[in-house]
Amino acid sequence: MNIQIIIPILVFLLTTVIILWRPKGINEAWPASIGAGIILLTGTVTYANIMDIISKIGGASITIMATIVMAVILESFGFFHWSAARLANAAKGSGYRLYWYIQLLCFLMTLLFNNDGSILITTPILILLLKNLRLKPHQQIPYLLTGALIATASSAPIGVSNIVNLIALNIVHMTLYMHTAMMFVPATLGLLFMSWLMYVVVKRKLPKRLPDSVYDIEHIFFTKNFHPLKGSLTVETKRQRTRFMLKVLLFVFIMRCLLFVASYFAIPIEIVAVLGSVVLLVWRWYHLRTNPVDILKKTPWHILIFAFSMYVIIYGLHNAGLTAMLVKLCEPIVNEGLLYASFIMGGLVSVLSNFFNNHPALMVGTITLTEMGLDPVTLKTIYLANIIGSDMGSLLLPIGTLASLIWMHILRQNKIKVKWKDYLSVSLVVIPPVTILTLFLLFYWVQMIFA
Repeated sequence: MNIQIIIPILVFLLTTVIILWRPKGINEAWPASIGAGIILLTGTVTYANIMDIISKIGGASITIMATIVMAVILESFGFFHWSAARLANAAKGSGYRLYWYIQLLCFLMTLLFNNDGSILITTPILILLLKNLRLKPHQQIPYLLTGALIATASSAPIGVSNIVNLIALNIVHMTLYMHTAMMFVPATLGLLFMSWLMYVVVKRKLPKRLPDSVYDIEHIFFTKNFHPLKGSLTVETKRQRTRFMLKVLLFVFIMRCLLFVASYFAIPIEIVAVLGSVVLLVWRWYHLRTNPVDILKKTPWHILIFAFSMYVIIYGLHNAGLTAMLVKLCEPIVNEGLLYASFIMGGLVSVLSNFFNNHPALMVGTITLTEMGLDPVTLKTIYLANIIGSDMGSLLLPIGTLASLIWMHILRQNKIKVKWKDYLSVSLVVIPPVTILTLFLLFYWVQMIFA
């Protein structure tokens, strides 16, 4: 085998192992950037390739980072504490009702932000809430696990909820509007089935009745950050806080809708995303009288380095002939029919995601599709099947997505142990049927509306 082929493969495998292993908690951007550096030094990826990579991931990365900035701003407003208090009140002492409200929160946060941002928002909220309710570790895990699974899978309905989805959209020349039109209904139905199935699996582990809260979560945040006086928050102050939070969420929702309007009119969506985050930064500056520099420091900018570096490595594999080999293997499958092709390609991306993470898996799968010369409807449908494999099928193992890696890191920081056995006891039962059903729904939805 040629050295030009061996090096990209070895670099990819070693990079993936280190990202999944994360020795001493190393940030995933480090192994990815070192791997990309080796690929560039070998000349496998050219300057022209780099310009192409920047054009493909630039807009997607800016859009995702702008939405994450919004998520960090929400935290500074006290949204985490406010949400935890609202969840506790809405549950009305029922552990079962709390499950469904957590599912709704995680779904909405992913739609309003993205899967990584949703994990960064919802995991601290749930930890705050569950610890305040004095739930034992084995009672906390079902809520944390099912919330993380639905938050990550909820990036499937709209392309803007996942950085790798946005990058792949550019590769297949598909608008955000068309992605949502073809995917929202089947993916959302799949998510409803997923929530119900997870509930069936974990119900016996959920407490029927919740203990009373130890303290007022919202009061703790408010007195620490805004009003350092003793005593409970007044009813009117809580109402004002709620009105303010709802205004902020409404603004985020409007900006989210404007992304689709921009996509429909072929306006770069990153412009809208950046505008929204800047307005929210100014709003925060006015409301809290604090310099926005702290928000910029808290934003995980390493995601940009990670995305660019992984794409350089994948391009190295592409130039070494990997995608050409996959085209030869997959073309006969695709020619067997759209349903069969959707299942095989979606399944292949699911398997690759669980072994190598969904970022490289979806990139490889998408580049392979573009080399086949498929008609537009077939290309888009199989691409969306790949998305289902990348966003849902990848959740079979806790190393399948960047969001799940972030989730495990947050849990470790808070000294919460979730064993692989705990994770697999849910994922092995839930993820395969959910992925299969969603692939079926996608095929029949496309046939009914777009064929």
